[in-house]
Amino acid sequence: MSDTTGLVFDPVFMEHDAGWGHPERPQRLEAIAARLDESGLRDDLVSIDTPPVDLRWLAEVHHPEYPALVERVCASGASMLPPGDTNICADSYPLSLRAAGGMLAACDAVMEGTIRNAFCAVRPPGHHATGGGGMGFCVFNNIAVTARYLQQHHGLGKIAILDWDVHHGNGTQDIFYEDPTVLFASTHLWPFYPGSGQRNETGRGAGDGFTVNRPMSAGDGDDEILGAFDEDFREALADFAPDFVLLSAGYDAHREDLLGQMAVTDEGFVRLAQIVKEFAETHCDGRLVATLEGGYTIDALARNVHDTIEVFRG
Repeated sequence: MSDTTGLVFDPVFMEHDAGWGHPERPQRLEAIAARLDESGLRDDLVSIDTPPVDLRWLAEVHHPEYPALVERVCASGASMLPPGDTNICADSYPLSLRAAGGMLAACDAVMEGTIRNAFCAVRPPGHHATGGGGMGFCVFNNIAVTARYLQQHHGLGKIAILDWDVHHGNGTQDIFYEDPTVLFASTHLWPFYPGSGQRNETGRGAGDGFTVNRPMSAGDGDDEILGAFDEDFREALADFAPDFVLLSAGYDAHREDLLGQMAVTDEGFVRLAQIVKEFAETHCDGRLVATLEGGYTIDALARNVHDTIEVFRG
């Protein structure tokens, strides 16, 4: 297996326009790309293409009629998906297909041994999207689609999804809440949008015990979030023994973030990335793909994504 790291990035993702003043803006990716170029790190990464996802893979986690609804609403010129929580533009549908498709391409490269791990700097993000619709800033649940793809296309049995975004990945949780083959483990601020993710949300039926929520309080920083990953999540992954690790990498728990109310530092995110990489190396030969979720203070976001990728490559 190669020791290199892949990068999913395409300037086309900047064409997703959520509207003037929206925090999920194209400048997020512009800043990430500039930081990677300035440091020279991008030259050390393997560029991964962003083909549109095959609709069959969306149907594994979303209601069959939902992608067609997104296509119609975007083509109509509307600025928001029903029921009114997710901003879009005319190009959001094809770009959302490519965001999910880029993640699948990254997983293919990992499974083929071309790369060891990858970071997907795509937009729109995905972890709030439920089986039936978009939510928050998310159209399709990119990471959930990827988990099912790894199982159905590559024949893997157990997928671990970790999520350190300041907002709970409610869509990811909902999709896999009754599924014992996908472990979902999340740190997030609570109470906070979207209002889910309490400790007693642990799964249902056969999936009971395969959802692990560690809600944080306003002002919590490195000690609290690292404690959850280094202790609770480490134990959960040891019991689960995943075949692949996926990461919803949101950086809005940073102390400088415009939307979050937590206090994680640059060094905290470096350590988080190290822990997640260690999980993958311990349980699944380093197989790890991360996707960008939140993070809305541009300078901090660019630093943190750069540092995460540097950890992955190290």
